[in-house]
Amino acid sequence: MTRTTVPIASAARIRDMKKQQTRRDFLKTTTLASATAASFTASSYAQIVGANDRINAALIGCGGISESHLRALLGMRQQNNVNILAVCDVYETRARNFQDQIWTVGGKAQLVKDYRKILDMKEVDTVSICTPEHWHARQALDGLDAGKHVYCEKPMTHTVEDSLAVADKVKQTGLKLQVDVQGMSDDSYASAYEAIQAGKLGPIVAAQIDYVRNYPAERGPWRTGVDPNLPKPPDLDWEAWLGPAPKRPWSAPRYYEWRNYKDYSGGVATDLFVHRLTRILKACGLTFPSRVAGMGGIYLWNDGRELPDNFEMLAEYPAVKSVTPGMTVHILGTMANGRKIDHLIRGHKATLIFTSDGWEIVDEESGEVVETHKKTGAENIPLHYRNFHAAIRQGEALNCPASLGLYGVVAVAGANQSWFERRLLTWDAATRKWT
Repeated sequence: MTRTTVPIASAARIRDMKKQQTRRDFLKTTTLASATAASFTASSYAQIVGANDRINAALIGCGGISESHLRALLGMRQQNNVNILAVCDVYETRARNFQDQIWTVGGKAQLVKDYRKILDMKEVDTVSICTPEHWHARQALDGLDAGKHVYCEKPMTHTVEDSLAVADKVKQTGLKLQVDVQGMSDDSYASAYEAIQAGKLGPIVAAQIDYVRNYPAERGPWRTGVDPNLPKPPDLDWEAWLGPAPKRPWSAPRYYEWRNYKDYSGGVATDLFVHRLTRILKACGLTFPSRVAGMGGIYLWNDGRELPDNFEMLAEYPAVKSVTPGMTVHILGTMANGRKIDHLIRGHKATLIFTSDGWEIVDEESGEVVETHKKTGAENIPLHYRNFHAAIRQGEALNCPASLGLYGVVAVAGANQSWFERRLLTWDAATRKWT
């Protein structure tokens, strides 16, 4: 039997609706509702959950990080009524692998090499952007223009300018965009914000956090050991992979180890720090920094990489009502030492320390733990997708919306710019640029 589907609200429909409606509510006002219902038997309704609320998804990019997205979406086929309609990659072998996995569990995903063909598919409701970061902005903007809700890998974009454009486009369309900083689906940071606003720490003056790893001496960060002379696979479209980046001849290291090159990535800052900084942004209600500095260098692995293997950033933020009169955020990053520092927020009266299962508040005078919080949720991609889908279906607030993605990129991309230019940068709110 052919299964009929009804599309999730498009951008035009969202703009026309004065209040948010679920698909079921909308269908009740149309003759399409009765026609669609008639095409289903009682047994077909029993086979799927919420037939009118099905979400048809597509994956753009089928590399390493995409495996987590594929597993998450396949795990939602039955209980969450999510269907993967298409997969896309400029390297056909990778896309074929994803298509095979979907077909193995009974799906019927189409394979395409040009993501724009997915955007032309009217039945697709959401696109998951899992490409290298230099592609994020163009694909997100095109997806929103095509009326698709977007789930975008972090960072939201490669540059500050692009993040501003994406955040503006989300406002214009009314569509949903979730950034894959999945730690935001752990409630520790929203609950920390509530505690801070309640005055439990006093005025906030500083925060510190880290992202540290220890790579082996013989192979540094994001090196795979690929032979630099490895020829291009015949079914990989190198020009399409470069996309908005500068054109250059085929390079195996640039393709397989792209996080080491500034045309495609911001390295430690954009790939790792954005996870940590977003936690502090949410916990303290921060938006745009006022000043930023990035420091570090290529200290251990001078192997042709263009981005630092050891990196730190310091960002200064202006006053936030009921939170801070002004504060600094320090992020420590090294790829050569795994010793961690405490992740904490310092107030005049107390310190909030993030723990593996939530957080605790330590009084400044007594040194005693005066309050604890046990987290709900987790740093979990399936949970983050469920929040994304609930935002589309029921209007639930996104855990990491485009606005939060923007604030993160402004700071970490600014830190990278500071490192390259060897100077302190100041944010110009009027021009929305670092100066």
